[in-house]
Amino acid sequence: MIRPFEGVRVIEVAAWTFVPGAGAILADLGADVIKVEPPTGDPQRGLLNSLNGDTSLPNPFLQVPNRGKRSITLDLSRPSGIATLRQLTATADVFLTSYLPKVRAKLGIEAEDLRAGHERLIYARGSGWGSRGSQADAGGFDAAAAWSAAGVQHKLTAPGADAPAAQPAAFFDLQGSSAIAGAIAMALFRRERTGQGGVVDVSLLNTGMWTMGPDLAASAVGVSEIPRTDRREAPNPIVNSYRTADDRWLNLVCLQSDRFWPELCEIVGRTDLAADERFGNTAQRFANRSACVAELDKVFGSRTLAEWKQLLAGFSGVWSAAATFDEVCESPQVADNGYLPTVTGADDRPFRLVAPPYQFDETPNVPVGPAPELGQHTEEILLEFGLDWDAINSLRDDGALG
Repeated sequence: MIRPFEGVRVIEVAAWTFVPGAGAILADLGADVIKVEPPTGDPQRGLLNSLNGDTSLPNPFLQVPNRGKRSITLDLSRPSGIATLRQLTATADVFLTSYLPKVRAKLGIEAEDLRAGHERLIYARGSGWGSRGSQADAGGFDAAAAWSAAGVQHKLTAPGADAPAAQPAAFFDLQGSSAIAGAIAMALFRRERTGQGGVVDVSLLNTGMWTMGPDLAASAVGVSEIPRTDRREAPNPIVNSYRTADDRWLNLVCLQSDRFWPELCEIVGRTDLAADERFGNTAQRFANRSACVAELDKVFGSRTLAEWKQLLAGFSGVWSAAATFDEVCESPQVADNGYLPTVTGADDRPFRLVAPPYQFDETPNVPVGPAPELGQHTEEILLEFGLDWDAINSLRDDGALG
């Protein structure tokens, strides 16, 4: 398989997860991604890993958004550091950054600076709040700019709850990463057609809003929000979650309820429910939804999840157990599709990382390697870009390499 970004060179000047995650996707799909870090490193490296009390395990907060890249350290506060960055960018296809506008302007790495004389360059920037408006120069992690500000936390917090719903780690960072990578692919396609690069802009705020599109579209036309429903009052009782005897949950997602209701009743051993006039069709189940859900609560509460998995294996409607992370990692479906490939770390220890949600030519994606050590490829990259050892030593003496 030829990976779609083979031959594409990306210069990444970015930190944390949102924007670097896009670089990881591009690297997985064949791009040469050069991660430019300050001598102190991407602050993400400082998020110490302690999984199960074992600090020797691979750090997911570093590995997920940085696997497969090459790392060079440059002190961009020094003119020689900026000059070297410009030299790297002069042959790049993509410049990828999360730096804030004031910082970019101070360093002279705005789009107009780097695209001058290099019109084919695609300048991609990720931000918390968007490129315009009063918050354009404000920092923004996903828990603030997407989860909170886009209305997601409000939607997922039950009325009267003692505490708001909490966002999973990097939840919108990684959705935003996928959006940036996709936008870069679009820009590369446009460049093939026109010869022109351009500027790509993706924000966490917009990413969060996109996921809440139906609710926001309803609000924009005067509906306060799409109503939240208590599961005990589910309008369609077979689009709902049910607790099993061993305190697990399974989800039914049978949108065509008249089609699947008789089959479900037969499988669960309650053909009497299909014959019950209260539940005869969609309208009747809606009118008597509380009673219908209560009956199904009793049904699903009578067996364990393992028993239900066996019984529902032949059901033609859509359903799933609420899987634990361990179950996801050991899922045959995940393994068969190559969604959790194995990477060998710098210490020769294998570990698994989630593949990006794209496959080409029927071939699973496998990261080309782990996240690089800080500055691991500095000399290699500088030599590759035409600097000799005297020039490299001069940069080191100047402090530009840290």
